[in-house]
Amino acid sequence: MFSFLTRVVQTARCFSTSSALQFPKLKSHNGTKKRWRSIASGKFKRAQAGHKHLNVTKSPSRKNRLAQTVYSHGTQTAKLKKLLPYGSP
Repeated sequence: MFSFLTRVVQTARCFSTSSALQFPKLKSHNGTKKRWRSIASGKFKRAQAGHKHLNVTKSPSRKNRLAQTVYSHGTQTAKLKKLLPYGSP
C-alpha cells in the first residue's frame, strides 16, 4: 500500500514549471534535412539534380547549369518551413 502511494506522488511531481506550458517538440522531415539548407533570407537552397552521372551525353553548358545552386520560391518556401521547423531563421 505504501509503495503504491509513493509511485503516485512521484509521477505527479513536476520539477520544471515551464515544462507544462511548452508544446511537444516538432520533428524535422529527414528527407528534407538531407536535401535543403536554410539561408539568412528565410529561403532554402539545394543542389540541382541530374549532375552526378550520365554526363557524357550532356552538353557543357547543360552540365554547368546543373552545377548551380537552386533556391526555393513562393509556396515551396512555406512548405519547407513546415518540414524544417527549426531550420528556418
